[in-house]
Amino acid sequence: MAWWKHLLLFIITLVATTFAGLEWLYGKSVIFTPISPEEWWGALSYSVPFLGILTVHEFGHYFTAKYHKLKVTLPYYLPVWFFSIAPSIGTFGAFIKIKSMIKSRNAFFDVGVSGPLAGFVAALFVLFYGFTHLPPQEYIFQIHPEYQEYGLDYANHVYDNLGEGEDMMFGTNLLFEFFKHYVAPDPSLVPNPHEMMHYPYLFAGFLACFFTALNLLPFGQLDGGHALYSIIGYKRFHQLLPFTFAAFLYWGGLGLFSANDSHEYLLTYAPLYVFYLYFVSMQLFKDKITIALYAMGIFTAQFVTVTFIPTATGYTGWLFFGVILSKFVGLHHPPALYKKGVDTKRKIVGIITLIVFILCFTPTPFILN
Repeated sequence: MAWWKHLLLFIITLVATTFAGLEWLYGKSVIFTPISPEEWWGALSYSVPFLGILTVHEFGHYFTAKYHKLKVTLPYYLPVWFFSIAPSIGTFGAFIKIKSMIKSRNAFFDVGVSGPLAGFVAALFVLFYGFTHLPPQEYIFQIHPEYQEYGLDYANHVYDNLGEGEDMMFGTNLLFEFFKHYVAPDPSLVPNPHEMMHYPYLFAGFLACFFTALNLLPFGQLDGGHALYSIIGYKRFHQLLPFTFAAFLYWGGLGLFSANDSHEYLLTYAPLYVFYLYFVSMQLFKDKITIALYAMGIFTAQFVTVTFIPTATGYTGWLFFGVILSKFVGLHHPPALYKKGVDTKRKIVGIITLIVFILCFTPTPFILN
């Protein structure tokens, strides 16, 4: 693919993320309403940092692959915008395509961790700027004039009156908590979780953290899968895989069913959920009975947890990613031609990468009413 086609995809993605930014920040569509210069600037304040972090991530992979003398393409950017019919963030991300075989665990590790670590550093700069340049609290009245009648106490009035599906808020992670408490000059300026999409640098930084953590999940061809495989090897990776995937599914479905549910609800939906667990776990075992026992074990653990801790809830959005991981990305990791393990320096970088994952991971990223 000629370089200009990669550039064209980048430009289209920049346009798509800018249009998406107008919708998130101001609730405006470029199709239906006039856009002021200030609003265009605000949308670019989301799209440029977000796409910038994504680009740094991909070129981290790219230059590391070049260092290992691998044949690799420039990043393919994936624009997505639904013409204001449905919300989007403007992109499905980006990827590079490695056209030669990765022969060593060192190369797998280096290529895998270089993208998330580079993108994480870029995200730190964006978040630092965003948290140190927060607008006054009254800024939210420019976005929601209807809040003004309640004054700065609007949070205690408006969210309980929203209709079904209108109430959305963003979760938090350790990195955001650090910036809120130790970097923001005035904690009162930090936006309400329902309103973060109106703060372009924070919104871009939040999405960057979400995708960084998503990429670092320890499965298959994800960056986290490359890193974990490189450190512990093929055999141990696949011995550990059923447990890591079970923990992922356990959190995703926690709270869906409990002993307090009606018999009709349990008899109708619980079998469908167990079938889902069976369906996404088929890659892990060859024996159907083992797969069924595995699925029932996860369901039982969730059911017992909620029975004794009724308030325990996970995040069902991860169940969607369970399908993506098991059926499209793949859970297993291919073996390298040379099986020699990574050195101590890389193991230290692996620990740093794990810390980055912990800082960026948001257990409940998008919370809907």
